[in-house]
Order: sequence, then structure tokens, then C-alpha cells
Amino acid sequence: MLVANRRVEKAWMVLEQRGAPPADFLTVDIYDSWMRCISLGLDMRRPPPPEFVGPAMLRQEQQRCSLVRGLALAEMHTLHQQISGSNFMVAFANADGLLLDMISDRSFSDASDAASIQPGTVWTERFCGTNGLGTAAHLKRAVAVHGDQHFFPRYNNLTCVAAPIFAPDGELTGILDASSDCMSRQTHTQALVAMAATQIENGLFREYHRGDILIAFHNRGEYLHTLSAGLMAVDEGGKILAVNRAARVLLHGLPASPGRRFVDIFRTDFNTFVDEGRRRERQGLEDEVGSQFVSTIENTRRFPMVQAVSKPPAPPPNKTPRQFVSADPAIASVVRRVESAAARKMPILIRGETGTGKEQMARHAHAASRRSGQFVAVNCAALPESLIEAELFGYSEGAFTGAKKGGAVGLFKEADCGTLFLDEIGDMPVTLQAVLLRFLDDWIVRPVGGAKCQVDVLLVSATNANLDESIARGRFRSDLLFRLNTLEVTLPPLRERSDFDEIARHLMGKIDPSAGLTQGAIDRLAELDWNGNIRELRNVLSRLSLSEQGGLIDDAAVKSIVGHLSNKRSSGDVSVGVGLRSDLRDLQRAHLLTAYAQSGNNISKTARRLGVSRNMIYRALRGSQD
Repeated sequence: MLVANRRVEKAWMVLEQRGAPPADFLTVDIYDSWMRCISLGLDMRRPPPPEFVGPAMLRQEQQRCSLVRGLALAEMHTLHQQISGSNFMVAFANADGLLLDMISDRSFSDASDAASIQPGTVWTERFCGTNGLGTAAHLKRAVAVHGDQHFFPRYNNLTCVAAPIFAPDGELTGILDASSDCMSRQTHTQALVAMAATQIENGLFREYHRGDILIAFHNRGEYLHTLSAGLMAVDEGGKILAVNRAARVLLHGLPASPGRRFVDIFRTDFNTFVDEGRRRERQGLEDEVGSQFVSTIENTRRFPMVQAVSKPPAPPPNKTPRQFVSADPAIASVVRRVESAAARKMPILIRGETGTGKEQMARHAHAASRRSGQFVAVNCAALPESLIEAELFGYSEGAFTGAKKGGAVGLFKEADCGTLFLDEIGDMPVTLQAVLLRFLDDWIVRPVGGAKCQVDVLLVSATNANLDESIARGRFRSDLLFRLNTLEVTLPPLRERSDFDEIARHLMGKIDPSAGLTQGAIDRLAELDWNGNIRELRNVLSRLSLSEQGGLIDDAAVKSIVGHLSNKRSSGDVSVGVGLRSDLRDLQRAHLLTAYAQSGNNISKTARRLGVSRNMIYRALRGSQD
């Protein structure tokens, strides 16, 4: 190592004297990177200022990368425990080198050069020279940059190890990086980072192909459930959809590419293989060149064997009961992502207008997590600032004036092994945000005046506030937001959903199982804009159930309760439709009316066909009558 360091020092001297590094003093990767930096016009003595993106753009990119980001954050926490040391950081960036998340110890956060290392900074070689994230993004393979191998001296005290993350289609989708000071560098860091990247890739593979047949295989049975196992996704006809990197290595020389068939690779009939996989957990496979494998079909429950049985089969044991209406495709996607994140105990942030069902989605996340503890909800806006910390973390007897006898365990402890739902998180005082941030670092509850203890909690937060604006005004901590929104989802307002019928019937079934709604009643209800969203709809349906106890509720009953629901937009809304925007709106209305006519003047059928809300169809019809 000493010899290598001296060679790099000589390379620096030559670079300063001649303006170009000597090729024989550097590794190929570092030399090529330095040359790219020079060709970009970078001066090692005058580094450009850090390149930042704004909070809104950062959040948008975090949300766009929510799936891979969620998987990465889970691995980052594991890595942080495995290779922690002084001045240490684990980071995740998107394919373009934009730093999305980082976990660091206090010594790294307090370092003088850490100001430029935070979510929102761009780590391409163009802005930061030779560095782990940027160089790995360019090379599309793992790289280590140690000390003064960095092009800019400001990073010479760091060792950076980075590995690329590829999506199942082979496209670069992110970069994982572990950085520490040079003195505490650990030799096994590169292997651990590479393993974490592979774990993320396999997680993406399984998520992308959760609806397909997933086959895991390896030459040795004991490695079947390890990172070195090959993964293959095939459809029900035996066509190969994708294989992971390990599978390509195990099947080297064989045409294991998307579009080929299972029988092109293996000497076993595909239907026989699938049928056997339903009966036995493991079975043998032989490829076309004679290599032997042990294999398993990971998701046989999704493809049950058809049998003549006297009673209907029991539901799959891992099926999560639906607690959230999700006939709208956009909502169905949100529900799937929430279920996946909850199963991995990832913090979830739910955004949406008041009444869109944020708490109901949080309860569904709790059900999907299969956690043994209880669901504990707290409204951050309803607690006095002086009591929030005591309510969340508990207190011992006599800890403060007014503390009840015996003290209190606190909501975090109460939610141990369960789910804590923090509603209206945007209204949490800034002073408590720092305490919550510390809790999220180690999941240790520190009761007021009591002994600390560690808890296992799924944390779900919700807000209808504009957190970007709150961050800009100093009312909310950006670093706390990055910890709360491992997965961030937004629930659309009721007026934008295409499953109004299902929601109305579901709510009425819960309010009064003996009552029902005619299609006419639902059509009349759907005309309203529902500024109070699902909560307002529930209240109206409750009033209807009281006035029409039992039987069917028709449109006349709806009209008698809520009046004539033409509910046209205010003049302020209409006035914007001038010029180009008016033309675009007219074109949209014409498109909707054409589809309405083609659907036999059926509003529900038109909405389903176009994938829009029924309200939009109603507004188009009203506009044509004006």
C-alpha cells in the first residue's frame, strides 16, 4: 500500500508539472478517469463549486426512483452496521450521479468537507472529478477510489467504494457507495458493497416479475437461496422474460436471453417442470450442455395446480386482506408499493388532500406488514408542543410536574412490534423533529427521566402540507424528510379517481349493510367535486342511510339530501380557459364526448375506457350544454 501511495504522489507531481498524468503510475481506471477530467477542462487546483438541485427536483427524483431507492435504503442500513467506523458514510445515487440518500456517523457529518456531500448534490466526474459514485456511473462497474486517487484534493482524505445497480433490463438504475476516511478503510468493504448491490438487483428482479414464474437455480443446493443463485423469469408458456447476472454466468454459452424458450436451455419439458415444482420444493435441472442444477420455483402459489376437489381451496396464507378500495389503476399501483415497503419495514410517507384516506392506507400498510403489535395513531397537530416528546417517548413517574403515577410507556413503546402512524407530520415542532431524527438513527426510545430501550416499529407518516415549502421556510428539516420517505406515495383527490362507484358502494356497505345505491344515485353523487374527498362522501352517505333505512337509495333521495348537484366550477376556474388553454380544453372535451358516444352514452364505461374519473366525463357533458 505504501508503494502504491508513493506512485500516486509521483503521478500528482507529474500532473502538476506537465498537465497530464503518467500512465504507468496509476491503475487503468484511475488514469482513464483523470484523463476524462482533463478533457472536461477541470483544474485539480480549482475545483468547481458543488452542483446542487433544488428540494422539489430532489423529491421528484426520489419519488421516481421509489422502488430501487426503497431497496437501497434497506441495504444501506445493513451496510452501515457492517462496516461502520469513524468518519463513515453510505450513499445512494441515481444513474446520473445525483445523490438521493445518505447515512453517516456524526464525525462524517461534522467534517469540514461534508457540506458538499448531502442529498441533492451531483457527483458526476464533470463536477467532482474522479470519485466513487461518478466514476462507477461512467464505467458501469464497481470501482474503489482511495485517498489522493481523487482528482480534487478536497476528497483526498476519503476512500470511496462504489458499485452500480442494474435493472432487470440491464439499464443502470443507481449507484451504491460506501466512503470512510483513509485511516479507517476496511479491506472487505468492496465485497460488502458489491453484495449489497446484487441484493438490490435481485430485489428489483423479483419485484418486476412478481406476476411471472420465478425460477432460482444453482449448481450446488446449499447456494440456492444465496446471492450467487441464478434467477430466471418465464411466462406461463415457457418463454424467457429475463435472467439475472448470476444466471448468465451459470448458463454461459447458452441462449438464455429474453424471447428464447425454457426448452432451448434445459432438457426438461417445461410443463413437467412446473407441475413437479408444485409438488416438491426442489428438483433437478440439466441444461443442454449437460450441467446439473438444483432448482426451485419461488412463487408456485400464484400458479395453483387445477385439481378436482370437494371444497374450495383455502386462500393463500400470505394474502393481505384488502382494506383500501383500489379499482383505479393508479391507486392499485400505490397499494402494491405500500404493501412491499411495509413488508420490508421501510418508513412510508403518505401525502394527499384532507380526507383522501391517508390513515386508511396506513392501516392497510400495517395489515400488509403482518406485524404482531398494534396500530398506534397520533395526530401531531393535536398534541401540545410541550407534551409531544413525553407522549411519543414516554416518561417515568415524577419526571415532571403533572406526570401521572407510574409514568407512561409512550406511543413508540406502545407500538413496539407494530406500526406507529404519525398524522399531520408537517405540523411537528422543529425542536421535536431533531429528537425524532435521533430516534430514527438507532430506534432507541429515551423516555423522559427513564431508561432507554430499543423498539421495532414500522413508521408511517402522513401530511397534507407542502413540505418543500416548509423546508424552504425552515419549518421542517430536510434530513428528517429523507428519513421518513423511504417510500413516498400520494393519494389523489376523489374527483380524480376512476373508481368512484366502487368507493361509494364500499362505504355504504360499511355504514349500513342492509342499504344499497342505485346507479342513478351514484351517478348523481359523482357529479360533485367532493372537496372534502372520501371523508365528505362518507358523511353524505351516512345521512342518506338515516333518511332511507334499508333498501335501495335512488337519485331522488340523493337530491333531497344534497340538492341539485350541477356544481359547476366557479367563474375563477372558467376564466382561465382563454386562448390556447381554451382550445386545448375544447379538444379534450371533444375527445371525451366522442368516447362517450362510442360507449353508448354510458358514463362508467367511458371513464373505464379512457382511464379518467367520472367527474371529468360529467364536466365535459355539462360544458357541451352551456
